[in-house]
Amino acid sequence: MGLIDIWKRRAWRRDDDAIRAFDGLAPAIVITGGSDGIGLALAQEFASPDFATVLIARTPEKLETARNTLNASGHNNVLTLPLDITVATAAGQINTFLGTHGLYADILINSAGIGTTGDFALEPVEKLTATTELNVTALTTLCRAFLPDMLVRGRGGIINVSSLGGFAPGPYQAAYYASKAYVISLTRALAHENRGQGVRFATLASGPVNTEFHARANGESALYRHILPAMSAEQIARSTKRGYSLSRSLIVPGIFGNLIALALRILPAMLTTPIVAILLKPRMKVTRPKITNVTTNGPTKD
Repeated sequence: MGLIDIWKRRAWRRDDDAIRAFDGLAPAIVITGGSDGIGLALAQEFASPDFATVLIARTPEKLETARNTLNASGHNNVLTLPLDITVATAAGQINTFLGTHGLYADILINSAGIGTTGDFALEPVEKLTATTELNVTALTTLCRAFLPDMLVRGRGGIINVSSLGGFAPGPYQAAYYASKAYVISLTRALAHENRGQGVRFATLASGPVNTEFHARANGESALYRHILPAMSAEQIARSTKRGYSLSRSLIVPGIFGNLIALALRILPAMLTTPIVAILLKPRMKVTRPKITNVTTNGPTKD
């Protein structure tokens, strides 16, 4: 145990009866959104012979491809769990899966996330709901599900993937930016509540990354995709592993990313919000439907 681990456990008190529940179980790294993008890169970086790696995503075929990728890199103890983590029973299903394979979650990496691009008033409610259910509700539920056992063991870690967007309002990606602000706030609060108990908390807040995320969010036409430098998922993962090993609670990869993070935190919102809006506004033409004012009691009357 290194000096950082000793310091992280300074307030922890061993409970032998509670710890016995983990006898015979092996540690695992559990990664949501682990089938591609940043999630898969994090799996590559964090995979270790001492841990099982559990990849969770919705699509079985993509999970199988991800497992083959890790196997080809020499990581053989890889398990996959096809699962929509927004369902109410997701945490229980993950726990059952781990128990069946003789594992417990030593490190939880919440990498699954989605975003939307466009005017908030024109976005389908289903897309906005899906964004908050995955980026906020599911992440919160999984943190709550696995943190208590980590505290019992006096070790473990939670890495929540946020974004530089979490430091500022994001016109035209309003729900996504707001969800990432929640992730930063939640993780910082958990780190303070549980300081000295042996559990590491980290928020990954990266800028643009060369993955399919931007295309899925219909953001490729926005100005930020053409003028802001993007990092690779592998660079993000290496920076995350380095920051986590140093017990950093906020990990911002790259010099440029750190400069942006600093600017977003010290400049007033009245200045940063219009700049972010220019960067995020879609450049493709959008036909605006007529919007009628509606209250909870029905249509308004003139």
